[in-house]
Amino acid sequence: MVVVGNVSSSKLAKTKMAKSVLDAGWFMLKTPLSYKAKGQEVEFLEVNEAYSTQSCSCCGSIPDSSPKGRAGLGVRDWVCSDCGAQHDRDINAARNILNLGFGCKAPVDGIPAL
Repeated sequence: MVVVGNVSSSKLAKTKMAKSVLDAGWFMLKTPLSYKAKGQEVEFLEVNEAYSTQSCSCCGSIPDSSPKGRAGLGVRDWVCSDCGAQHDRDINAARNILNLGFGCKAPVDGIPAL
């Protein structure tokens, strides 16, 4: 199973990160990834990644301590004020996207590192 977030590269290209987004070719990554997954008979899912960095992958809440908006882009590590779990912003988002791919909101146990 391959699960990706629905990153809108066209919307990100209109921000201050335009050069980085266009250089990375995010849109072009999904097309061959989908093609290769289907060729190997692997399920390919694109999920809505809204709030994936803000919601806690352990308890599922969106606490006040999570990074929010453009001001929160510089916050890389945060601690959930509801359950006390410490998160790296990117790993937390990856776990939440993976949870959505499996069709659950509960945290996935046993992920050593992403």
